[in-house]
Amino acid sequence: MPDAIAIVLLGIIEGITEFLPISSTAHLLIAQHWLPRQSDLFNIVIQSGAVLAVLPLFPERLGQFVFHWRAPATRDYALKLLLAFVITGAGGLLLEAAGLTLPETLGPVAWAMLAGGLGFLAIEARIKDRPLAETITWKVAVLVGVGQLLAAVFPGTSRSGATILLMLLAGTSRPAATEFSFLVGIPTMLAAGGLKIVKALLRPGGPAEDWSLLLLGFAVAAVVSFAAVKWLLGYIRTHTFVAFGWYRMALSAALFLLLAATAG
Repeated sequence: MPDAIAIVLLGIIEGITEFLPISSTAHLLIAQHWLPRQSDLFNIVIQSGAVLAVLPLFPERLGQFVFHWRAPATRDYALKLLLAFVITGAGGLLLEAAGLTLPETLGPVAWAMLAGGLGFLAIEARIKDRPLAETITWKVAVLVGVGQLLAAVFPGTSRSGATILLMLLAGTSRPAATEFSFLVGIPTMLAAGGLKIVKALLRPGGPAEDWSLLLLGFAVAAVVSFAAVKWLLGYIRTHTFVAFGWYRMALSAALFLLLAATAG
């Protein structure tokens, strides 16, 4: 397969799955069993493209941060974002210092996909017809930080999936939970990605990358991510996350079958 086609396919996968609650890590790991394996730097760069692309989709909230940052409600929301970010960052540094290494096999991913799918079905059934809050509480901000750490430890969990599940369980509405999850994820992923990019560039000899292909992956991931998130923000205003639960369970079943066939 030509390198450019493989890069486009990986960019599309990253763009679709980065913010949807179905785990970009899981899908990229699955794809790399058939597509040429890329460097960690490549994965970080296309993830950054997917993250940056969604910023224009929150013009009202970003406008508040820029033009109305003195308003008590704006500062309260920003501080809650900061709290979730600090919990994630501090926890991430501790995990890195402890030498945490993530498995790159499909088994743990399949179990995480299954657990997340069951979680969405169970929680959606629990909150059905219940009134949900549009505001973000301090408790919810803490839960989001914890959810991001869970996703970092268990590949296939999905950062957005874990945080949205916990917020729904705490009684937050789907649109409010989705927006807060995404807004916390943007600085979190950009900070982590930026640090890894700097380390890769400062490494003796530097990374052996084809920068034209790297930029192609970045652009494809950005365009697809923008379209995917725009669709999701409209979708969850009139739908639940049940479909994502069933998708995760179906994919986990396919992965278990693949593992069984491989073992045989």
